[in-house]
Amino acid sequence: MRMKSNVLLIAIVASTGGLLFGFDTGVISGALPFLKQYWNLSDASMEWLTTSVLMGAVVGAIVSGKLSDVLGRKRMIIVNAVIFVAGAWGCAIADSVWLLTVMRFIIGVAIGIVSFVVPMYIAEISPARQRGALVTLNQLMITIGLLLSYISDYGLSDDNNPESWRLMFAVGFVPGVVLLVGMFFLPETPRWLVSKGKWEEGRRILEKVEDPGLVD
Repeated sequence: MRMKSNVLLIAIVASTGGLLFGFDTGVISGALPFLKQYWNLSDASMEWLTTSVLMGAVVGAIVSGKLSDVLGRKRMIIVNAVIFVAGAWGCAIADSVWLLTVMRFIIGVAIGIVSFVVPMYIAEISPARQRGALVTLNQLMITIGLLLSYISDYGLSDDNNPESWRLMFAVGFVPGVVLLVGMFFLPETPRWLVSKGKWEEGRRILEKVEDPGLVD
């Protein structure tokens, strides 16, 4: 069966969450030397700043299952897109290392949730025969996000500007907006709709993405 173009587009938009996962994990690498100089950070402060994302990710991963069942896969990704956008902006304008650490922790929560809900969304919206390939797209986007973070960090590094780190974090605002806007145009997954008793709506979406012979 040939893959429907709308299915691939849905997977690409949703997997922008994976790109944000990779970007927000990697961006701290290039920003840290500037942050150390800007605030004269101690080793302990740098450790907290670096690990705050990972601690937030643990929290996000723990609560992701229940929240996505209650809110739905689509709405959960939208909520996380808002967090990514707000987090990128908050990091860029942070006026203290404490605030930056808190914002990184909040972004980490979003990372933990998207690490669960984005692959699940893609799996539940994909045709059975292409499910594995499309879910793998999310992992590819995580890697691309890491690469983009290193490239943007390198391009924005300016030894004459101690606040270069602000622009590095601000770059994450762009894919966050892409995910936020894009998700409003994507459907909820048929599986979640059916689990909530919305059979007709679930069937209508399934007919758009699945092989007609498998819908029933």
